[in-house]
Amino acid sequence: MLKATLKSLLSRKLRLLLSGIAVVLAVMFVSGSMVIRDTLGRSIDAQFAGAYDDTDLQVSLKPKVKAEVGETAVVPSTDPATVKRVAEVQGVTDARGVVQAEGARVLGKDGKLVPSTGGPRYGESWRGESKLIKMRSGGEPRSADEVAINAGLAEKAGFKVGDRISVLTTEPKKSFTVAGIFGYSAGRDSIGGEQTVAFTEPVAQRLMLGKGGGFSGIKITTSPETSVAAVEASLAKELGSTFEIATGKELSKKASDKGRGVLDLMNQLLLGFAAVAVLVGIFLIVNTFSIIIAQRMRELALLRALGASRRQIINSVLLESFMVGLVASALGLAAGVGIGAVGADMLAGATDGLEVASLGVPASAVITAFAVGILVTMMAALFPAMRASKVAPIAVIRASATEESKGTKQTWTGGILLGLGLVLLALGLFGSSGIGLILTGVLFTFVGIALLTPLVSRPTVWALGALFARSLPGQLGRRNSARNPRRTAVTASAMMIGVALVTAISTVASSSEDSVTGEISRDLEADLMALGEGGSAASATIDPAALTKADRLDGVQNVAAVMNDTATVDKEAQGVAAWQDWTKARDVLGLKTDKGSIDSLAAGTVVMNASTAKSRDLKVGDKLTVQLQRGEPRTYKVAGIFKNSTVANSLVVPWADAQAGFRNKLPSQAFFRLDDGVEAASMQPKIEKLLKGSPEVSLETKSELIEKFNSGFAMMLMVVQALLGVAMLIAVLGIINTLALSILERTKEMGALRAIGLSRGQTIRMIMTESVVISLFGAVLGIAVGGALGLAVAHAMEDQGVSQLSLPWTQMLAYLVGAAVVGVIASLAPARRGARLNVLNSVGHG
Repeated sequence: MLKATLKSLLSRKLRLLLSGIAVVLAVMFVSGSMVIRDTLGRSIDAQFAGAYDDTDLQVSLKPKVKAEVGETAVVPSTDPATVKRVAEVQGVTDARGVVQAEGARVLGKDGKLVPSTGGPRYGESWRGESKLIKMRSGGEPRSADEVAINAGLAEKAGFKVGDRISVLTTEPKKSFTVAGIFGYSAGRDSIGGEQTVAFTEPVAQRLMLGKGGGFSGIKITTSPETSVAAVEASLAKELGSTFEIATGKELSKKASDKGRGVLDLMNQLLLGFAAVAVLVGIFLIVNTFSIIIAQRMRELALLRALGASRRQIINSVLLESFMVGLVASALGLAAGVGIGAVGADMLAGATDGLEVASLGVPASAVITAFAVGILVTMMAALFPAMRASKVAPIAVIRASATEESKGTKQTWTGGILLGLGLVLLALGLFGSSGIGLILTGVLFTFVGIALLTPLVSRPTVWALGALFARSLPGQLGRRNSARNPRRTAVTASAMMIGVALVTAISTVASSSEDSVTGEISRDLEADLMALGEGGSAASATIDPAALTKADRLDGVQNVAAVMNDTATVDKEAQGVAAWQDWTKARDVLGLKTDKGSIDSLAAGTVVMNASTAKSRDLKVGDKLTVQLQRGEPRTYKVAGIFKNSTVANSLVVPWADAQAGFRNKLPSQAFFRLDDGVEAASMQPKIEKLLKGSPEVSLETKSELIEKFNSGFAMMLMVVQALLGVAMLIAVLGIINTLALSILERTKEMGALRAIGLSRGQTIRMIMTESVVISLFGAVLGIAVGGALGLAVAHAMEDQGVSQLSLPWTQMLAYLVGAAVVGVIASLAPARRGARLNVLNSVGHG
């Protein structure tokens, strides 16, 4: 039986390997993500190794607000008295207060922000040379108008000792003289691509911490006679739970972990592609084995007649699938290692100073590659194997192919899975169960629809085939695509899943884009907006003096300035905002009352948009506790709730409280409403001139603001198109495989057609019609399913500002055209083979 199985496998190796390409792609993405993560992870670890060689321990107060992804929490200032207490702890030989905080942004010689080199922008107090820090040129900063900068920043911006340098901090732009340029041990110009400006201690305290006399942390050197762990325990006992104590190695690891953030995004993206490849590949493998088994009916019946048991038949098919999975996994792992090497080099190239460590292929990548590849292939082949085991020995005298069963079990299974998937989707979209439930619902829905597809396969394919039925080849191709509904349905399902996913995402993006465009055009009264990168950029700052001057310009009716930050609201992270003049903000933003009163914002009260109120189950009159980045928690009363707005989508606290508690005391955005009849184009140059000292922000018109918001959706659609490319590639393979096997199955039929006058060209057009109809069937089904799913998701996002449902008609049409092209491409090789069949041999086949 083993010999018979291996011989059968070798005789069909090309067809089986073709179905295994889907597994190759899935394994490639999975193993590639792991190789990138391991290689760059070790590279980042090596880069940050020794970053705190001059620190045995560091003490700092715990942040009052937990940082969100991509942000750094504000560390409260530690007073000099605490430094003295730490110095007196047994085992501490030196305790020195230091200032280091993110937010020192250097302007280049062109007056623009020096581009980021992949790391944070630190402002700190000069702490002297050590085994980590070495002065390369010049000297330390001694006066209030002097700074030292790291060599990476100096090289990036072209600064040298003696140059004047402008820096943005918690205060408007300040100018300094570069007194010195320093580097790090092992010849490093920077650590993790950071840009560091070192001030004198009093200046660093004022600019980076917002007040004098405090420190962001205490750097500690321990006695050689006392273990670091013992000193750490003594400090914890002395200072209590409000302080954090970390060793130099722990600080290095923390910095390294932060640098790994981009790896998580890349990992999720590649795993998303892998998931699509696996899901689509399952249908391809199921179809391949189903067709092959149908064609081997006599062979299997003969084996049964010779004494093979049902278990041996199942094992025979599973052995074939195991070999396919094994080879595909090996090829996918090799491709994944290549993808990982290229990806690691590309990502490292985007970060100055990051050198790629030796290529890492972790054991987890190898194990996962073969586990995914082999298990997916064998699971997909299980149902065809079970069907093969039911072949009766009497079938040896029948034709090679059997009639399709009614598929009642498949229909019932599909209906149950579809119903379960819709329930899970509803719970995930309209409940609070999270993304996991939604993804599970999507999976069950897709599988359920795929199992039910044969019910609509014949009529839909027949209708689509009418487009090509004017010619004889078109009529034949139409009949061929409709003759086996189940096979056509499974083949089209590969296309359906990919198109459904991208249509759903495109629908959500289209609905969100139209909602933003409509809301800004309809409600926003501002004619010009000063915004940071990406439209919000809470770290960007605007000089308040410039806004005051702009408000006095002839033609400017109102100016609304806002600060944005993150706070803890009733123990949960929440975006918060503060408007310098709430009355002006209401007017300029066109905000409308939903509940209560938003006319004023008195001390001790807050207002918020409807989505925030709903998500936190708050109503007018309720009280809530807000912990800002600085200061102590405060209790506020909800005075009013306003209708959702794209540009005002958070909780609003009084300006005076924000001045004391926000990380920055400067506005980060400003909205300008002009007098009636005044053109934005005429005022824009005048206001831009006033904002010249705030280079992080750009002045934009309403149309430019809409375009900036929509650019984010465009980026998302680029990723979606890549996802569609993967799905379509596998769909091409599926159609090629199905047609190739189908042509083999219909060899005698095609020989007869050729014998009665069907030309080679007509044969090619017949097979091409069959391929295009199958591809279009998958695309039409995918667009219908994806459109419905996308509209449901968009409707569930009403609280996130999606107020208008719309379908991406242009993209949907493009998907249909793309599917037709895919059908043509997929038909080329099978059509060529079918046209070259020898007529006499074909008629006598089988």
